[in-house]
Amino acid sequence: MTAPAKISPATLSRLAKLGIHHRADLLLHLPLRYEDETHLAPIDTVQAGETVQVQGTITHSEITFRPRRTLICRLQDAGGELYLRFLNFYPSQQKLLAIDKQIRAIGEVRMGYYGLEMVHPKCSAVNEETPLQTSLTPVYPTTAGLSQATLKKLISNALDVLPANDPLPGALCDSLNLLDFFGSLQILHHPAPDISASSLEDRSHPAWRRIKFDELLAQQLSMRVHHRERSQRAAPALTPQERHTVALLKNLPFALTLAQQKVYGEISLDMAKPHPMQRLLLGDVGSGKTVIAALAALQAIENGYQVALVAPTEILAEQHYLKLSDWLAPLGIAPAWLSGSLKKKNKKLASDKIASGETLLAIGTHALFQDQISFHKLGLAIVDEQHKFGVQQRLALHAKGKARANNSEPHQLMMSATPIPRTLAMSYYADLDVSVIDELPPGRTPVITKLVSDARRDEVFERVRAGCMAGQQAYWVCPLIDESEALQLQNALETHQLLTDTFPELRTGLVHGKMDSAEKVRVMAEFKTGALQLLVATTVIEVGVDVPNASLMVIDHAERMGLAQLHQLRGRVGRGSAQSLCILLYQKPLSELARTRLKVIFENTDGFAIAQQDLQLRGPGELLGARQSGVAMLRYADIDADEDLLEQARRVADELLRDYPDAARSYLQRWMAKRHDYLHV
Repeated sequence: MTAPAKISPATLSRLAKLGIHHRADLLLHLPLRYEDETHLAPIDTVQAGETVQVQGTITHSEITFRPRRTLICRLQDAGGELYLRFLNFYPSQQKLLAIDKQIRAIGEVRMGYYGLEMVHPKCSAVNEETPLQTSLTPVYPTTAGLSQATLKKLISNALDVLPANDPLPGALCDSLNLLDFFGSLQILHHPAPDISASSLEDRSHPAWRRIKFDELLAQQLSMRVHHRERSQRAAPALTPQERHTVALLKNLPFALTLAQQKVYGEISLDMAKPHPMQRLLLGDVGSGKTVIAALAALQAIENGYQVALVAPTEILAEQHYLKLSDWLAPLGIAPAWLSGSLKKKNKKLASDKIASGETLLAIGTHALFQDQISFHKLGLAIVDEQHKFGVQQRLALHAKGKARANNSEPHQLMMSATPIPRTLAMSYYADLDVSVIDELPPGRTPVITKLVSDARRDEVFERVRAGCMAGQQAYWVCPLIDESEALQLQNALETHQLLTDTFPELRTGLVHGKMDSAEKVRVMAEFKTGALQLLVATTVIEVGVDVPNASLMVIDHAERMGLAQLHQLRGRVGRGSAQSLCILLYQKPLSELARTRLKVIFENTDGFAIAQQDLQLRGPGELLGARQSGVAMLRYADIDADEDLLEQARRVADELLRDYPDAARSYLQRWMAKRHDYLHV
């Protein structure tokens, strides 16, 4: 067996930037693309747009200075010639490309000033005996100071010295019709010339399928292990007492839908268990998640525990505070409000009541995560729009429940009005218990969606005027607060002034994220009571705003917004019995992506269908908010394109944990080392 190559400290540091911390990590540092250096193309046969390897003699080499310093060389073989152009070069390259030198060059051919040329090709000195490569040449992701040659050498050495045992039991490997793991790595790092480069680069080759399956399997294993570990930890058993919960249901002006009853039953059973609940509640816009949160909170309060409800924006947190205060006041429960904008005195008063246990339900924003906020006896943490919070913030809230409870953890209920596609839930949320409200309350009318070009803005003005004069209320949503010359968008301040001038007969208000909290509450209250007919707003109204009489919405520059945001905004109307309309006002020319998004939102009202198409357009990283959430993203598998592999991985994960625990540990060590801190919390 080949001896392991020694690696310098400087190289180790650069490898760490690529996420390579162990020799085994080198095996999974797979190529981005491949270059074909296995044959030579005669120069007289090459065409612009091709990437080829040619060989010949340098017959001309000079440095020109117009328009900038450039090295231009002419390479000639028996049948033709082409030019090599270098905008950045070193004396060593100039020496390599001197007249009469025999050179092998590989790069993309294009049409230049003098004829066919390559710009910055990869060049090497050769002679008549220099052999061609025997396999496609991999090109790896790298970082400054780490050359392709160094990476190739280290990876080849790792392939030689590391044990070649397959972590997947042979019987399973055969039943799944998968290639051997190390054989797949050999193919991907040193593919034979007869292997299609396109099948490697589009990751459809069987070797890629094996790697993607292993990555998905490791992810499923990590989620299941995390789920099992949670079931071993302690939490307060909050059994249903049915005092406050029954009273709330009796006082509500509506009855729970069957879907709401089902998910509350799931949550109630979880909270009664002596280990921490981690349940994700999914529900489309307007499906009634808030009342489920209220019932869960009351079940904890009935057992003598406190509840924290956290939302990502002040306007959403305030809506929760106002609604829950209204519902819970008849039960003698007064929620506390805590946000960063509170005055120091009020914040101190609220935090003291939370610390003493006097406050049973604390509602707020990120301020609830702060170190100086402590709970007397936290039993349940409810996190709304959970994907908008960072992993460290969720950990901070989680830790507050353990501080005074003899290592007992609070239960966690995470809510999202952004529906999650099935494959995303199967993959990234596999460690959570998921409840879905798949039914809208009765009386909700479908929202008609219209796409209108900015050229017809005056017609939209008239539609808004007519609607408001007929007793409707309307939103006009703008994507910016301040002037932005780069985007040239209508901002909320200008639009508010324009609409106020255009509609002097209407009472028009303005709300945006930079307003004082009290002012936002005042404006929203006026709109809700009907004192304002038209509300100009930024996307702060995306979630949490419930005004049944508002049945008209105009979304300005809709082409600039994402599908989830458009769907959330549209969900602010259609909450009453009147027919509602959402006008998506767009500006031409439209990019292909913007055109696709607008088509999807125009044709679909089902949030889950929209989310599935959003996944295809954007990928899981943006939908999850991965940079904030800390979720370890998949590097090679595509959960949408590789759904069949995901299904197999889900099935095999249970079998490995049950029958092959050593193999399961091997998978976790290989794929998930250093990632366990970032599982869902």
